[in-house]
Amino acid sequence: MRPGSIVLLICLTLAAVTLTESTQPPFACDSSKPTTKSYPFCKLTLPISARVKDLVSRLTLDEKISQLVNTAPAIPRLGIPAYEWWSEALHGVSHSGYGIFFNGTIKSATSFPQVILTAASFDVGLWYRIGQAIGLEARAVYNEGQAHGMTFWAPNINVFRDPRWGRGQETPGEDPLVSGKYAISYVRGVQGDTFQGGGLKDGHLQASACCKHFTAYDLDHWKGVNRFGYDAKVTKQDLADTYQPPFQSCIQHAQASGIMCAYNRVNGVPNCADHNLLSNIARKQWGFQGYITSDCDAVSIIYNVHKYAKTPEDAVAEVLKAGMDVNCGYYLKNHTKSAVQKKKLLISDIDRALTNLFTMRVRLGLFNGNPSSLPYGSIGPNQVCSKAHQDLALEAARSGIVLLKNSAKLLPLRKTISSLAVIGPNANSAYTLVGNYAGPPCKSIEPLKALQSYVKNTQYHKGCNFVNCTSASINEAVQVAKNADYVVLFMGLDQGEEREDFDRDNLVLPGQQQALITAVAKAAKKPVVLVMICGGPVDISFAKRDPKIGGILWGGYPGESGGIALAETIFGDHNPGGKLPMTWYPKEFVKIPMTDMRMRPDPSSGYPGRTYRFYTGRKVFRFGYGLSYTKYAYEFVSVTRNKLSLTQLSSTGATLQNSDSVHYTSVTDTETESCEKAKFSATVAVQNHGEMDGRHAVLMFVKRNDVANGKPRKELVGFESVKTNAGERTEVEFVISPCEHFRTANEDGLMVIEEGTRYLYVGDQQYPISVLH
Repeated sequence: MRPGSIVLLICLTLAAVTLTESTQPPFACDSSKPTTKSYPFCKLTLPISARVKDLVSRLTLDEKISQLVNTAPAIPRLGIPAYEWWSEALHGVSHSGYGIFFNGTIKSATSFPQVILTAASFDVGLWYRIGQAIGLEARAVYNEGQAHGMTFWAPNINVFRDPRWGRGQETPGEDPLVSGKYAISYVRGVQGDTFQGGGLKDGHLQASACCKHFTAYDLDHWKGVNRFGYDAKVTKQDLADTYQPPFQSCIQHAQASGIMCAYNRVNGVPNCADHNLLSNIARKQWGFQGYITSDCDAVSIIYNVHKYAKTPEDAVAEVLKAGMDVNCGYYLKNHTKSAVQKKKLLISDIDRALTNLFTMRVRLGLFNGNPSSLPYGSIGPNQVCSKAHQDLALEAARSGIVLLKNSAKLLPLRKTISSLAVIGPNANSAYTLVGNYAGPPCKSIEPLKALQSYVKNTQYHKGCNFVNCTSASINEAVQVAKNADYVVLFMGLDQGEEREDFDRDNLVLPGQQQALITAVAKAAKKPVVLVMICGGPVDISFAKRDPKIGGILWGGYPGESGGIALAETIFGDHNPGGKLPMTWYPKEFVKIPMTDMRMRPDPSSGYPGRTYRFYTGRKVFRFGYGLSYTKYAYEFVSVTRNKLSLTQLSSTGATLQNSDSVHYTSVTDTETESCEKAKFSATVAVQNHGEMDGRHAVLMFVKRNDVANGKPRKELVGFESVKTNAGERTEVEFVISPCEHFRTANEDGLMVIEEGTRYLYVGDQQYPISVLH
């Protein structure tokens, strides 16, 4: 999302310097100024739509055009302050954009785990509470006069399609259901809604969340192909059941107030110039009522890179007519007036965009007078980095950590051990733990320091020069390992290896990391513990097989409290219960071009497909995998339905037949009366057979025997984070909606339910459901 233009960066930086002079939150309609409070757009008794219509009608053409970019200047004659649309809050309030400044009373914000690790908790309640905390801190920063925008360009809900993607770490993983559920929880939390939704009073927002990048965006820079010029070739089938569902959930259920159109083209059309995508699908079909921003410089590339528009004016006209509202960059500021003069664009197209933009600012309370006396006005600096939020960051890190291997119950280590060796380039870096798009954290505690609180006699060796490990001090590290009772290695990746605008070209550990790990493990007195700090998956098959590597933990980028959470997990003060939200592929997967957007396998060409729903190849670790220090068993206690008919599910009572003579019914709307009646519950008993209390994610899948015509091999239909004490049993109820969970996309992109048997399964237990003609 960072602009490609140095000129733009300089301009925005200068604007930011100017904006920081204010110590009071900027707002319009100041009741102490008679010249502005009399305007109809300032009258709180009028509907928001009437207020915005009045405001837009008072603007000159030049003033209108000035508001179409992310750094919107003030309009002094109307008492309208400057506004910055670009702020970031991916996993905590950040200064990555130009709307937030940590240069006053507030100098930091709670840094939660990077999203990929938070997703591993499979805990929608936790996701909501994180969103709430971020929204509160965002409003506090604004109230303190350190923000000139309340629109935050998060979450990133693109499906983590390819393991090499540098931004996969920012996403909730590879499953569209999980991405959609994450969007719902995060957006509701940030915007001040209730957990169940529907709680926004008169549409007013605590802060604005924006789901990105719409759509089919999951390649940044790979082998000469970059996101700015990439044309993603996507089938109707894959769009329908993989790429689009998270955004539909974000709009229809989360009621996000913003979406961002992506850089790339999809089947030849730039996303930001796609009227069908932005206006027909998002607004008309899904009912979107917020604003649409471009990614930064995404308008300019429609002319300069994609060559989709013949002139700059054509590019401007294309995006505004398509339904985009604000341009991150200056392209609309520079070329919109010319587009109007050349009759390529109507002023009504500009007014449409401005209506969406000013509606958002009114919903945020920025046109309602002094915010200190308004809802959210009492949220102050004491809400930022509060003990409750820091405790939540620690809880989130604990909940996401995944135990990948634990031979002979090596873990947890005993707290009475006499000596410990800590080795690796990620052991003594708090900065690596926060990932990208992070603001200054409330605190920084390295894993090494956290481990030293458990074992006083702890020796440390970095092992590699950097995370890229272009040189390794293997002999020295081996000597340190030999002198300790136990060894913990902190290896993996960092932002030098995976990040925005940088995709990996392999799936192995960087440089000499593997050689270092193997040598240390061989020399150690006892099997070692390997902690992987990384966002994307790495092929560590060698470690999985090596008997001298007894334990493996995945820590993602666990945020400001990640060092503590990892130490607690290693020494048993926390029982890991996270599950992988993405498949860990073998290193040979890189033979597949990253540009191949197909989800479905193609046996005729040897193409294995992508993600657990379709992938047919070897896995290092599967989606949903994760061990515990205790042992769980599952049992279906009751399922309130074991068969249903297609005629029950059809809104017309009729069914059709496909070319294979299989009966099916089309299901485009999952909330019809027939769909509601078809819902049933499946109750699963969870038994903790071990000696340790634990919380872990219980995942329910549906699978079928017939996977012809691109049907998924299996799909997640529900998940719950469940706390179970040692020796105890608890029950979890899943609500199954056949219209949602049993449907698949056909080759025309139509969502259908076919006859045949489905199997619900949890762990090693399954239950058949017959779908009859």
